[in-house]
Amino acid sequence: MTADEAVSRLESGMTLGIGGWGSRRKPMELVRALLRTGVTDLTVVSYGGPDVGMLAAAGRLRALVAPFVTLDSIPLEPNYRAARESGAFDLTEIDEAMFMWGLHAAANRLPFLPVRAGLGSDVMRVNPGLRTVTSPYDDGETFVAVPALRLDAALVHVNRADRRGNGQYLGPDPYFDDLFCEAADAAYVSCERIVETAEFAKEGPPQSLLLKRHVVTGVVEAPGGAHFTSCVPDYGRDEDAQRAYATTPWPEFAAQYLDGRTA
Repeated sequence: MTADEAVSRLESGMTLGIGGWGSRRKPMELVRALLRTGVTDLTVVSYGGPDVGMLAAAGRLRALVAPFVTLDSIPLEPNYRAARESGAFDLTEIDEAMFMWGLHAAANRLPFLPVRAGLGSDVMRVNPGLRTVTSPYDDGETFVAVPALRLDAALVHVNRADRRGNGQYLGPDPYFDDLFCEAADAAYVSCERIVETAEFAKEGPPQSLLLKRHVVTGVVEAPGGAHFTSCVPDYGRDEDAQRAYATTPWPEFAAQYLDGRTA
């Protein structure tokens, strides 16, 4: 598929998961294509980075579920911060581990999973809807019942993919993208390069096959598709481009970014 074809499947009001984390391995070409559409009123589920910042700046968010929103070398994503301070969308902020197990629960079609993360913290205070459960076994331990983060659709980016939807990640942090795809009704994967299935063995070990075709709906070949975030080992984060994004007023930046004339 093309990026535009993939996002044409998305609709206003959806719950959308976006893979990567912080300013690493974000599917920015798909986000750019999404911003060119009229899709709005989204609930976004993300280990947030510029994906969240751009959608917030463009007024596309109704709600956000995230443990953080950062550009890594810039600790707090500026467009996210401005939108949040103005009350532009609802926020559910939970612990990183709780977020991960919410995706696990959705991937396994469970309503929740019990975790220790969050106990004794303000996560419980600022999220009064969270519930606890008691172990039915002899120890009687109390856990947080983290609700499933079920997604209508997911967008992720990897280094390599084949046309069937198998995806390979070659960097050092293969976290979460498989869970986003498994937790979603439809998953769209962009990649640096589409390869024949047999070529995966030349690129990396079997453990690098992060995504399985049965949970992928469409594949988009998008060289540089995570830029300006990193997609190691193909490229690192473009700090100059990220700095320009962080310091340029959104209308001015978007005027160039959405048609591909800048990072």
